[in-house]
Amino acid sequence: MAVDPRGVDLKRLLAEDSGEPLVMLNLLRFAEGGAESYREYARRLSETFLPRYGGEVLYAGTGSTVLVAEDGQSWDAVIIVRYPDRTAFSRMVADPEYQEVTRLRTAALAEAVLQATTPWS
Repeated sequence: MAVDPRGVDLKRLLAEDSGEPLVMLNLLRFAEGGAESYREYARRLSETFLPRYGGEVLYAGTGSTVLVAEDGQSWDAVIIVRYPDRTAFSRMVADPEYQEVTRLRTAALAEAVLQATTPWS
């Protein structure tokens, strides 16, 4: 199961750029023992990369009671991050320093959804 965006995914993200701020939904399922690794990734992301690229965490929380879902559709954590635009997100993930840190995220996750959102008018 993929947990990191691929180059083709980032190209599609940029091709659909409206110039609006990007709000990225992260649904995370941790690998065995992965929560601690993800916390370290999140700390580094928040201290270095989000300020560098103008991003901010709007919400981060632990999954709780599932009201509507099939078996296996619950998530360990939900994070919502806002970026100034899609280009800022793309520049961040291309940053060689970020790519060194993202290994923590990759190792931490068994499954993930990383979905760009667009505001309703």
